[in-house]
Amino acid sequence: MNQFLITGANGFVGKPLCAELMRQGYAVRAALRSSACMPDGVEVVTVGNIDSDTDWTEALHDIDVVIHLAARVHVMKDTVSDPLAEFLKVNLHGTENLAQQAARAGVKRLVYVSSIKVNGEEAHNQHCYTEKDTPAPQDPYGISKWQAEQALQRIAQETGLEVVIVRPPLVYGPGVKGNFINLLAAINSGIPLPLAGANNKRSLIYVGNLLDALITCATHPAAAGQTYLVRDGEDISTAMLVEKIAAALGRNSRSFYFPPVLLRVAAVALGKSEQVARLFDSLRVRDDKIHSELGWASPYTLEQGLFATSAWFVE
Repeated sequence: MNQFLITGANGFVGKPLCAELMRQGYAVRAALRSSACMPDGVEVVTVGNIDSDTDWTEALHDIDVVIHLAARVHVMKDTVSDPLAEFLKVNLHGTENLAQQAARAGVKRLVYVSSIKVNGEEAHNQHCYTEKDTPAPQDPYGISKWQAEQALQRIAQETGLEVVIVRPPLVYGPGVKGNFINLLAAINSGIPLPLAGANNKRSLIYVGNLLDALITCATHPAAAGQTYLVRDGEDISTAMLVEKIAAALGRNSRSFYFPPVLLRVAAVALGKSEQVARLFDSLRVRDDKIHSELGWASPYTLEQGLFATSAWFVE
């Protein structure tokens, strides 16, 4: 039975991942920057900040598989003077250091949670991102993730460490933060939203589906050396997402039509272009590869994911 090390284990994805691995009977060790409450049975090791100098010796002892979630995450308005350098410190150099030490410690496989931002920022309705697309990251976060992927592939070739890369789109579920929880709050409060004209298409993934995909990538023999895009079983427009969330919350949707072009103009004036783009632009991925190679299919529907997320929000 494999023993897992989960980095970023007290986060939005990490904590439920630890709980699910425990439920399935695996031994789980959580690598944390500082002490935190974890599910019963999870061994905890504190590693401090993650960078090129982190000592992973204790955390990696007797570990078979690492699932690397810890990262400096994307933020709308970064206040540091050199955002790329800060992202590279954690996401590239921290990941590279972990992988090198994991290989020396005899770890068999490392699953790296990257981002669809490696592919790019926008895929129009008629185009879906795939694993074969030439990476085109457009911001410091996406660039740091792509450079980390390249470093991992190089280390895999040099050491034999099995590397699996997973690029999820927007992840939602209980504990979600950022724009998604803001949207939940707005719909729940009954604020009228000018989103009825948002007829885009976006791929999302419910956290329960992502956990299942990560465990599959960690345990399936055919996953070694591969990169996978994942999503829920269907794509959705922002307009329809608002309707479905309202239904899950037991609220009446108060979404109305307002010309998207005027909203974009207003967003530029208010410095909110990125937020509005996420609501009106399309970003779709194809997940055929993980279906065909690993036999994976999302265990939860979009409706089930939204219902669970809405129930958590109300509680």
